Amino acid sequence: MSVIIILLIASITVAALFLIAFLWSVKSGQFEDDFSPSSRILFDDKPTTKTKTK
Repeated sequence: MSVIIILLIASITVAALFLIAFLWSVKSGQFEDDFSPSSRILFDDKPTTKTKTK
């Protein structure tokens, strides 16, 4: 029975550490991406000037 209590405490501790790490990363702006690479493909680049060769 004591092993179950130890495992329960260990799992709650690990879950709390992951929650703290997630909240810290959100607070520090890790997930703020206003212009991501996935939406960059939707916009055209500036056209390049091509010179005619004879």
